[in-house]
Parts: sequence; C-alpha cells; structure tokens
Amino acid sequence: MALQQFSKCLNKFAAPSQRLACRTIATVPSIEWETKPFKYHGLDVPIPATTTVTGDEARVYYKQMLMIRRMEAEASKLYKEKIIRGFCHLYSGQEACAVGIKGVLEDGDSVITAYRCHGWTYLMGRSVRSILAELCGKKSGCTQGKGGSMHMYAPEFYGGNGIVGAQVPVGAGVALAYKYNGQEGVSVSLYGDGASNQGQVFEAYNIAKLWDLPAIFVCENNKYGMGTSAEGSSSNTDYYTRGDYVPGLKIDAMDVLAVKNATAYARQFALENGPIVLEMETYRYHGHSMSDPDTTYRQKDEIKLMRNSCPILQLKAQMVTAGFADEAELKALEKGIRKEVTASIAKAEASGQPGQDQLIANIYSEPSVDVRGCDITILHN
Repeated sequence: MALQQFSKCLNKFAAPSQRLACRTIATVPSIEWETKPFKYHGLDVPIPATTTVTGDEARVYYKQMLMIRRMEAEASKLYKEKIIRGFCHLYSGQEACAVGIKGVLEDGDSVITAYRCHGWTYLMGRSVRSILAELCGKKSGCTQGKGGSMHMYAPEFYGGNGIVGAQVPVGAGVALAYKYNGQEGVSVSLYGDGASNQGQVFEAYNIAKLWDLPAIFVCENNKYGMGTSAEGSSSNTDYYTRGDYVPGLKIDAMDVLAVKNATAYARQFALENGPIVLEMETYRYHGHSMSDPDTTYRQKDEIKLMRNSCPILQLKAQMVTAGFADEAELKALEKGIRKEVTASIAKAEASGQPGQDQLIANIYSEPSVDVRGCDITILHN
C-alpha cells in the first residue's frame, strides 16, 4: 500500500514524460515509459510513443553511456597533453544514439559509422583499454596502434571511417551480402547531418530500395557539421525525409529509450520491407574535432541548454523515479567506472609502440596480371 501511494505521489508531481504506468514497482519488474512522439515519412502505421524497460536493461544502458562519456572525457585530456596525436572526434552528448541502437541489435547484425567511433567500438566488443591504447598509438590498441581515432574495428563493426559519407554505400553493401547469402540480419549505417548531402548517400538509398535490402540508414543530426549549422548547409533539414521513396522516422535521440523503441521497429521493418531512414536528433558537446575551438559558430548558452537535456541525466532521473536504483547506488557505479577508465589509461600508456615489422603488415598487394597492351612490369617499376 505504501508503494502504491509512493507511485501516485511521484506521478502527481512528475512531468507527463516521467510518469510511471499505473502499476506498483513492487510487483512489476519493468515499467512503461512515455517518449516524445516520432515524426513519420512514408509510414502509415504510427508507433506507440511508449516503450517498456526493465531495471536490468536500464542499468546496462546507464553504465554503457557513462563508460563512453568517461572514456571520451579522458581522451580529451590525453589529447590536450599531446599523448593522443592526429585527429580525434568525441561522441560526448550522442551516447544515447549508439546505446539505444545497440540495445536491440541481435547477433549477426552489423554496424558501420563515421570517424566519431570510439563509443561504437566499445559497444561492439572492444575493451576500453584497447580503445585508449589505439588512441595513444600503442601496439595493444584494437588496431595495433596503426588506425588511431578514426579507424577502429570489431566483429560485425566495419569502422570508423575517415572519408565523409563513404561508410554509407559500404553499409548498403553489407546489407546486400545479407540478402545474397540468405542471412537474417540488418546493416546499420550511421552518418552525420554534414555528410547527408554527399551524393553517395543518395546512391546508397537508391540501390537499397531498388533491391529492398535490409538496411537502416541513421543520420545523427547533431545540428552542426564542421563549423556549419545544419540550416547553413542543407536546404532540407528534415533528414528523415531525404530518402524520398525510402520511409523515415525522426527521433528525439537524447532519450535512449526513444532510440531503443524506434530501432526495434526499424529492424523489423528492414527485415520485412527493405531500407528505412532514421534521423536521430542529438547534440555534440565538444567541437567537431579536438582541433575545433568551437567558439565561432554556436553560443555557450545553446550548449548549456542542451547539456540540461543530457541523455545520461535523463535516464538517471527515470531510473530513480521508477525505483530501479537510488542516488547512492548510481553514484557508486559512476565511481567504479571512473576507476576502471583510469586503470585502463595506465595500462594503455604502458604498452609499447608497434614494432617495425608492422610497417608493412596488413598491406594489400595485388599480384601481377597480364593486361593487353600494357607492360605491368614497367608500370610497377
């Protein structure tokens, strides 16, 4: 009875999106949570703006987002200390996109993304230590220290790609492989609003629809490309409609549960009908890359406002309201993650650099072939 009264009390003062379903926490291991309604393109059946989450699922999502945020925070420090060199693009603020999508993918499904890839590499199975070691150019890195920030891989994870938009047709190719081989899996291709105007993105849409490939195209609309706002680069900023003949959804991607809900629908849709475009409306808290001062094209007040919509803080509030965890428990979890990442940094920095034998390792060499009218030997020399 006391728990029922407690739930009623919470519902009385909570915002509509934070109200518990009319069930007691004591007898139900999960809750039904309201999310912002989706926007649709070319889809007739509306998706309920509610999703079910268990306490165990919520803890997993919370821990994963915290781990990515902490890992990126430490990467920022290491870059400023010149321990990490070269390019470095951070995912802070966008964690709900990756965590929500991964939460519904099944064994055999694949992911390919752009250069903001550290979080995805972690979710797809690589350890924090191996990711940090890769960033530092160490031989214990997930790509033996030769890939760096933009080129990380894992089973069913095809990178980490440095060429803007080039991952999208590759992702369509992976979807083609599923269909060609008769495998039940989906290919998820992620790209930013800045990459959305690349011609190869539209070419991938076209061939995926033409052959009804099991492809999910995800535009992570974090509002800015490399120093240019979405409005300054795109005539049509409704990225979920960009597929034209490919249906689309727009999602509040600062809410990990909304992402989970939309992806679950999109996965089943892609398996049954072919490609679908998802626009994940999100925000990056850092500059485009670590070399971007981020002071000329957006206001501090805007960043501050968006930090109040932090996906980690939103989920934390939901978990406490639902009774899945209390503040002390979540604080202890955060402390444990900080400790784990700190230990991973120490191990990563202690690892040596790649040996000279790695200079020519894993390099593709095409064998000499006879070509009419050409002297291959002369060309190679």
